Amino acid sequence: MKELILFIITFLIIFLIYEILIFRLSKRLLGKEVELIEFNYLVKKYKLDLKKTNYKKVRHVIALTSSLDMAIVISIVVLFDNFWLELLVAFVCTIILIIISYHIVYLIYKKKGMIKDESKRNRK
Repeated sequence: MKELILFIITFLIIFLIYEILIFRLSKRLLGKEVELIEFNYLVKKYKLDLKKTNYKKVRHVIALTSSLDMAIVISIVVLFDNFWLELLVAFVCTIILIIISYHIVYLIYKKKGMIKDESKRNRK
C-alpha cells in the first residue's frame, strides 16, 4: 500500500513540475517555450511528422510518459537498501523504460498516421 501511495504522489509531483515549471513558467521567464529533449527524440528517431501533430498535445503526452517512467523507477528503487544497488537499478530501469515507453508513444502516433515516410524508416 505504501508503494502505491508513493507511486501516485511521485507521479503527480513530477507531472505538475512538467506542467507548471517547464511548460508555463519557462514561457514567462524565458519568453519562449522550452524545447524538450524527448520531443527531439521522437522527431529524430521515429520521424514524427511536425505538420500533422499538435505540439501542445505532444508535450502533454511527453509529460505523462516521463512522469510515469520516473514514478515507476522511484517505486522500484525504494525496494532496495543498498545505495549502489539502488543507483544501478535506477540507471538500468530508466534506460529500459525510456526505450519502451517512447516506442509505445511512437506506435500510437504511427497508428494515428503522424509518422513521416514510414517506408524509408523501415529500410534502415
